[in-house]
Amino acid sequence: MSERSKKIDTPRFNEVPWSMRAHGSPSIRLRVLTALLCLAASVRSFADRPNILFIAVDDLRVDLGCYGSPDVKTPNIDRLAARSLLFNRAYCQQAVCNPSRASVLTGRRPDTLRIWNLATHFRERESDIVTLPQYFRQQGYFTRGIGKIFHNWRQKIEGDPVSWDVPSELHYNTHYADKPVVTGDLPANLVNVGTNECRDVPDEAYFDGRIAAKAVSVIAKLSKSQQPFFLGVGFWKPHLPFNAPQKYWDLFDRGQLTIVQRRQPPEDAPEIALHNGQELLRRLGRRPTTEDVYELRHGYVAAIAYLDAQIGKVMAALDASGAADSTIIVFWSDHGFHLGEHDLWCKTSNFELDARIPLLISVPGMKTDGQKTDALVELLDLYPTLVDYAGLPPMPRLEGSSLRPIIEGDQAHMRSAYTQHPRPAYYKGHVPEVMGYSVRSNQYRYTEWRNMRSARVVARELYDHETDPGETENVVARHAESAEKHARLLRDVFPDHHWTDAQVVAGQGGE
Repeated sequence: MSERSKKIDTPRFNEVPWSMRAHGSPSIRLRVLTALLCLAASVRSFADRPNILFIAVDDLRVDLGCYGSPDVKTPNIDRLAARSLLFNRAYCQQAVCNPSRASVLTGRRPDTLRIWNLATHFRERESDIVTLPQYFRQQGYFTRGIGKIFHNWRQKIEGDPVSWDVPSELHYNTHYADKPVVTGDLPANLVNVGTNECRDVPDEAYFDGRIAAKAVSVIAKLSKSQQPFFLGVGFWKPHLPFNAPQKYWDLFDRGQLTIVQRRQPPEDAPEIALHNGQELLRRLGRRPTTEDVYELRHGYVAAIAYLDAQIGKVMAALDASGAADSTIIVFWSDHGFHLGEHDLWCKTSNFELDARIPLLISVPGMKTDGQKTDALVELLDLYPTLVDYAGLPPMPRLEGSSLRPIIEGDQAHMRSAYTQHPRPAYYKGHVPEVMGYSVRSNQYRYTEWRNMRSARVVARELYDHETDPGETENVVARHAESAEKHARLLRDVFPDHHWTDAQVVAGQGGE
């Protein structure tokens, strides 16, 4: 371990004003010398601050080799896990892109931001909010974003320019605009489902290959500077369309892949807990056949393998740069994904498959590298965690908690994790009709659906993860005491508000 990495636990940076205008007398020269020494100490401390490599991925459920998935091939992410603490039970705040990413990057819950849809940029709600990379920039870091970090489309503001020292790249587009760019004729598409594409093209034909290539070149440059960096690298996969280059499809025998056999909603689940899967099904034009399900699963694991290869390039560049032992690495997904489980496709639910996400954190010199923790944590926790490790002044109004005690070995950490999603899943107007609020405890997932204007509870769910980890039966009617206990946990975080359009637009919470 380098001397620099040994100091990451206690970084400090103090700006000491000084002037070269005074000179002449011994006392003045002494003051100038003292100021120079202070400045030198300040510069050393500045250089000792850890770099941050912040790797975001899209629509990746906990479907990785390091999490025990039998289907996928993720050697690079698995190697990253071997130098990280793996969080077995990490959860997003809302299982759709914009609210989830806005929450991670501002440290606020969707209700606090008053954002539950794809179209609303968080600065429309609070123009002077300070994002995670923006705060690091304010504290002297060089910040740069490559790929999809903030939401990528349907908004008046492209990403968040004030968060970065230079304009973001490869960050603003639609996923279906990710068409292969090649020299010469385009190879044939070898698959049949309309949301899938399998062509014999190089990695750089698609967004993620170009993002990885750009990140590799940027890391080589940033590592030569004494200024610490915050580098956000956001990959678009494995989000639809499933269009990895052919060599990643060829890694798998489709007939050997595991597909969901039980494709029906949980027993006694309320209708409002489900959704129409429009992101996939409106393009497919039918309910998926068994053959479709196999091809979609094939496309998803191929997309994960393609993503894994790009992350391998980024990690190799970091190691080659010499900056690895002074860089904190965070790998996270904005939410999970369904592939037919519960008869659901894609995201926008409060079920475990949508709410739970992969999370790896690597801190140089950590004693928990290669270990796993069952602590319940939230994506909200990333902002205060990185501020803590960088030794920056605490940011006010963050709603998460630093994960540093867990990373440093506190396995007794007990808490709950919270997720929410509206109905309709893609609603119109400023306030959705109903909001599903969900709490995950050590044993249960409890969800209650509240009318947003009246705060009346219209449906409830309770799933016992000790006996039913697949959430196949809603047992709320048989476990009244446990349900009420979890209802109190929900009310502690989400009080019974009455929301109006005017309050949301004016930047106010519910009453």
